Amino acid sequence: MTELPIEISTDDVKKWIDETAESGLLDCRTEEEYRTAAIDQATLIPMDQIQARLAEIDHFRDQRLVVLCHHGGRSLMVAEWLRQQGFHHAQSMAGGIDEWSEKIDPTIPRY
Repeated sequence: MTELPIEISTDDVKKWIDETAESGLLDCRTEEEYRTAAIDQATLIPMDQIQARLAEIDHFRDQRLVVLCHHGGRSLMVAEWLRQQGFHHAQSMAGGIDEWSEKIDPTIPRY
């Protein structure tokens, strides 16, 4: 797999989820945020727990792993950190779940 850009658009994430049987979609928001609005395919590991729970996503080390948060700031930091840990295909979903709710799935509440 060639080097992927650090950010990926919500449109490209939607296409990727639709085409992939097991997508690595990681939600790094808090549990409260996740309960408010979530993408079904996403696995929740809050940003402050990722280092301790890295083994849970290790099977995505050589695959695309897309990280999302509310607007894209936290997920960008997490994606950069994951790349430093050897997850070379980690990406941040630009615009976060807020843009996802606006452009892809309006049934997901915005907050």
